[in-house]
Amino acid sequence: MNQTSRNTNPGIVIRLVPGYLNGKQVVNIIFPYNQKIIRVIQSMPGRKWNQESKKWYFFRDEFRLPLFLSRLEPHASIDLGALNSSGDKARGREGNRRYDLPDGYLEKLVIKRYSPNTIKIYTHYMRDFISEFEGTNLRDISMEQINDYILKLIHTRHISRSQQNQRINAIKFYYEKVLGMDRQLYHMERPKKTRSLPKVLSREEICAILSVLINLKHRCIVATIYSSGLRRSELINLRKEDVDFERQMIYVRGGKGKKDRTTMLSETLAIDLKTYLFRYRPNYWLYEGMNRKQYSAASIASIIDRAAKNAGIEKKVTPHMLRHSFATHLLEQGVDLRYIQTILGHGSSKTTEIYTHVSTRSLANIKSPLDSIL
Repeated sequence: MNQTSRNTNPGIVIRLVPGYLNGKQVVNIIFPYNQKIIRVIQSMPGRKWNQESKKWYFFRDEFRLPLFLSRLEPHASIDLGALNSSGDKARGREGNRRYDLPDGYLEKLVIKRYSPNTIKIYTHYMRDFISEFEGTNLRDISMEQINDYILKLIHTRHISRSQQNQRINAIKFYYEKVLGMDRQLYHMERPKKTRSLPKVLSREEICAILSVLINLKHRCIVATIYSSGLRRSELINLRKEDVDFERQMIYVRGGKGKKDRTTMLSETLAIDLKTYLFRYRPNYWLYEGMNRKQYSAASIASIIDRAAKNAGIEKKVTPHMLRHSFATHLLEQGVDLRYIQTILGHGSSKTTEIYTHVSTRSLANIKSPLDSIL
């Protein structure tokens, strides 16, 4: 199957070729000399120039394929063949061995604009699936065999419900999206969802966390997640231009479900944010880490965890707890649930309704029977 992406300029082909440089995995960008292509590559974060080989390249663990395609596809065809067949190594029973992805799998993930993290997860689980059925034509594997494989993982690797779903989705993607087979033929059993209540912080705890953050960038990161109700991935992907100070809005591009939306920009945050932008002068992303790369998810979690401990909060605090707290506090302020649904980017009102179970507003006018008898 053709491993070249669609584009508006089929005359130029850019090949993505994996390789090694000083012991590190890299992705080499091979293309005929073209000033326009060079300018686009130069504008991308993480790109590097190898003077010896005269090639542009990215370190493999920093390469963002969807971003690369979105920038270069209007100007050239992108040949994914070599990148697709290189892959990571899948660990088999006999040791380390590389299992190539099926033709079209990576290409289809990219065309459908799956996130870099989802692509990484799907390709890893698909290779694991291939290793289990080594030597078997994937088209000949029955739904019963697939269900037995998932059941085996539950018993032997004790995979979580979330991982079980992700593995099923990775397998279904191949049969349904790549091969175009009937959906019902691969209707694998799904784990029942657990409906746990979201963990939230009080306003006082939020205030305590922010008060111990001396570093301006760190304080802005935490305040942005809480005051705008962002997911951690959405914060990481914010660009400078996504903040509209005049309209007091933040634009969330390609959130969960590939949906764009707007959310509020806090007046208090806006003051700190202007100072931060002046002092740190980020290049492209709103919050940049080392070498002007996107801030890492692990770093954000570490900032919040450390601040919570310094604030004397004993429970484990995660970035998503700030989003939960934002929604709960809005509800307690009397904000309509439908509006909260919109700014959180929930596809269903049922998802947002869960906050009614942790809001103190619903208990405000109800007295415990103990209070009436003592």
